[in-house]
Amino acid sequence: MENIIWINGSSKEDNRIFASDLEAREWAEALHSDFAAYLSKENNVGYASPDEKVIHYLLTILPQWAVYNHLKVEVCTEKINISGQIIYRIWTENV
Repeated sequence: MENIIWINGSSKEDNRIFASDLEAREWAEALHSDFAAYLSKENNVGYASPDEKVIHYLLTILPQWAVYNHLKVEVCTEKINISGQIIYRIWTENV
């Protein structure tokens, strides 16, 4: 998990747990431009959220974004506990 650019922190939605699957999916899709800026440069890029739904959708669409950019990536996930709060993380690793 070296050299990952984490795209969190620029939006209040980063720490939000969405009320519905639709909201979580829309948020995950809205992250495309943030991910694309780094994927296109073949950087490893990641995102963390307390909302497992967002990570679930990213797990589905990140490989599609990589294919679009003609990249081969492995998508990794983990669940961590930070000060009693569960945080879900997802990131790419170029292969």
